[in-house]
Amino acid sequence: MFRRGISVFIVLPKSTMTFKQIGLAVGIISGSLLGLFLKWIQGLTGIKVYVLLLNVDFIPLFASTLPEWLEFSFHLLISCGLGLVFVYLMEKLKVSERGAWLLSLLLTFPTVFLYFPLSYLAVQDAPGLFDVKAITFWTIGHLLYGLSLPPLYYFFAKSNPK
Repeated sequence: MFRRGISVFIVLPKSTMTFKQIGLAVGIISGSLLGLFLKWIQGLTGIKVYVLLLNVDFIPLFASTLPEWLEFSFHLLISCGLGLVFVYLMEKLKVSERGAWLLSLLLTFPTVFLYFPLSYLAVQDAPGLFDVKAITFWTIGHLLYGLSLPPLYYFFAKSNPK
């Protein structure tokens, strides 16, 4: 005999999220996806694109080795900043769904070029400045990041009663 659990009948109240909360959620999730993708690629290929993503050893204050979780937290802070800018522009400019894709790619495009200064400044072992495979994986990862922004935004914004 089939029994329904009591949880089927519980209705949770909907809460509203501010644009800041949506931006932070979008930033954390998209940044985590980028990090996981580059870590996976590094594990498969040995090309240190994940190391490059987290690298802050060229900043004198962080010259000593930091734990991975702290380096990843710095990466997520940057991603949250981009998430906040994306959500702010989406709502302020009332960007269409089609325009959301263009906006996300425009905001993400400059991050592809961060490969070069990060690779050049790296103290620890990182991909070479002109490593075509590393640049390709870096670019694909950041393209995936950009493509994750609109669906994440719409997921949180549409489940958010006004």
